[in-house]
Amino acid sequence: MTDTDLLQTTKAILALAPAQWTAFVQDTPTSLLTLPAAPGQWSAFQCLCHLLDTESILFSVRLHTFLAGGTSFPGFNPDAESTDYSQQSPSEVLQLFLQNRHENLQRLSEARPEYLSRQAIHTALGPVTFAQFLNQWVAHDFNHTVQAQRALMQPFIPASGPWRHYFIDHDLSAKA
Repeated sequence: MTDTDLLQTTKAILALAPAQWTAFVQDTPTSLLTLPAAPGQWSAFQCLCHLLDTESILFSVRLHTFLAGGTSFPGFNPDAESTDYSQQSPSEVLQLFLQNRHENLQRLSEARPEYLSRQAIHTALGPVTFAQFLNQWVAHDFNHTVQAQRALMQPFIPASGPWRHYFIDHDLSAKA
């Protein structure tokens, strides 16, 4: 992938999440959104909360660092540094995510291909480039979208009768 392709593809893929998450939140009952995939695993709502945290706390800082030519940024521990969204509805969290994603996509439009080789020090991982950060951002988005979808499918898999075996890769109750 060329540098220009990476920037365009990153923007295009990150722009998909608002519609996906809007559909999840608007079209899925809250009881299903908040149902964990399995004990100790995140629900779709928790995935959205994590995406909001990373969008507002983490990626905005990293993006600013790379765009400004900064040299370092801190790591992030989601288990210790997460925001408590338990008093907010999925719709409220969604609105905050949409706002933060919009702002970050606006900032990302300032990126130029020559920025991709810029390097900054991640306090836990060491030197990383802007290109590596962009790849991680897209993969992170997909990871938590798939994780949310996996949580949403759990109530339906056991009742799918003879088709259940088609879902073996996602059937968490069969793995317990």
